[in-house]
Amino acid sequence: MIITTTSTIQNSSNIKYLGLVTGEAILGANIFRDLFAGVRDIVGGRSASYENELAKAREIAIGEMTASAEAMGANAIIGVDIDFETINNMLIVAVTGTAIIAK
Repeated sequence: MIITTTSTIQNSSNIKYLGLVTGEAILGANIFRDLFAGVRDIVGGRSASYENELAKAREIAIGEMTASAEAMGANAIIGVDIDFETINNMLIVAVTGTAIIAK
């Protein structure tokens, strides 16, 4: 499965547009990670635990989107957009794209 943020695939032609595909992941933040992340915010530095959770959420969301595209018979997803949000200590990652059959 080719997945790209661009609207075309280099050296390929779009045979058929199949429609919008999405994937979402919502993960809760651990209170101890929140505490240590707060300390890092004060003293500076990166929060590896949050980076790991963000990567995991992104992989889950892209996996769901890819599964939806495969179920439609697509072999590529173009125009992919990844959005990140936090609400009440919940990390939300949403991805959208257009499933296509590319040649």
